Amino acid sequence: MDSKQSRSSLPKQRRSLGVYLRDLLMGPKGPPKNLDASFLATDRTRLAHERTMMAWIRTGLSLISFGFTIYKFFQIQELRTPFQDGLIGARSFGFMMILTGLVAVLLAGLSHRREMRSLRAAGVEVPPSMATIVGGLVSLLGILGLIAVVFRQ
Repeated sequence: MDSKQSRSSLPKQRRSLGVYLRDLLMGPKGPPKNLDASFLATDRTRLAHERTMMAWIRTGLSLISFGFTIYKFFQIQELRTPFQDGLIGARSFGFMMILTGLVAVLLAGLSHRREMRSLRAAGVEVPPSMATIVGGLVSLLGILGLIAVVFRQ
């Protein structure tokens, strides 16, 4: 029996988030399972997808925070000395940067989800993604920044 047949004949075991967090904090029970070369290769692939997602989250967060900072800086400067906006104002530029950061995180999340589904379809046990949780939190931060810029707070 080859490895593809043995993988497909095994029942898929999905761990709940609670079990995953318990294992994360206290370590899994018993010795590690399936430490063969194919398991380690698929685990490296999964971790590479996680690192890529986190890199996109950092990029999106940078765009969101820089856009909000530009908006706030020019808002404070305008109180001191009013100035004439050029082709595009600081508010519009900050808004576009925040929106670009949000879109980057959203597209990265969709891509990450597709890659995790692909690994699951191949029979790989994929734990819940911490990067997806962080991406969701960064998206909430970006939405709050976007709302602040739109309503000029």
